[in-house]
Amino acid sequence: MGSIFDILGPVMVGPSSSHTAGAARIGYTARQLFGESVKKAEVYLHGSFAATGKGHGTDRAIIAGLLGMKPDDLRIPVAFEEAKKVGMEFTIANKELKNAHPNTSRVIMENADGRRMVIQAYSIGGGRIRVSNLDGIEVDFSGESNTLIVRNQDRPGCITEVSATLSKEKINVATMQVFRHKRGGSAVMVVETDQPIPQNVVTELKKKDDILEVISLNLEERGD
Repeated sequence: MGSIFDILGPVMVGPSSSHTAGAARIGYTARQLFGESVKKAEVYLHGSFAATGKGHGTDRAIIAGLLGMKPDDLRIPVAFEEAKKVGMEFTIANKELKNAHPNTSRVIMENADGRRMVIQAYSIGGGRIRVSNLDGIEVDFSGESNTLIVRNQDRPGCITEVSATLSKEKINVATMQVFRHKRGGSAVMVVETDQPIPQNVVTELKKKDDILEVISLNLEERGD
């Protein structure tokens, strides 16, 4: 059964739920995953994002999201100016991305110390998105649930360690997906949970052998 949100769509600033609200959601989710202020950003627009994005404010919406603005933020139309105020450098270009959904953006983020993260995500309408690639590994999640992302070496026992750590904190797993480049290489676990993920879970997992990076994305009350 659909929700009233599906019928009415998101509260947003801009003419298009796919090209504006969805784009802002892509930028906002990218910023959440990055976990800190973005000093430099390279934004690539594909398909219809590239064709009509400028008219629909897709470019400004993604930058707004990278600044931490949600789709209903009234500052989205002046996002470029807001970025300059805080010293965030950015470039925006059209790019053909192989096998990508028409409403796709690839965002490369960098902090002041040069740490980078690359995400690719697409808008599915109604202000909703799917993240399809994280630092070169294909993934598939919405960012609309409490989500734990674990990058690890593809070794026996990693999934068990993550499950046990969550269970110890009485955090229930709603879904778990595992993605990898190749057997024995690098892998990514995407775990959606019913409860928010406390910082001590992230800290504990980071101590484990073969776990390279841990990112938590906790659900906020949707006001948009």
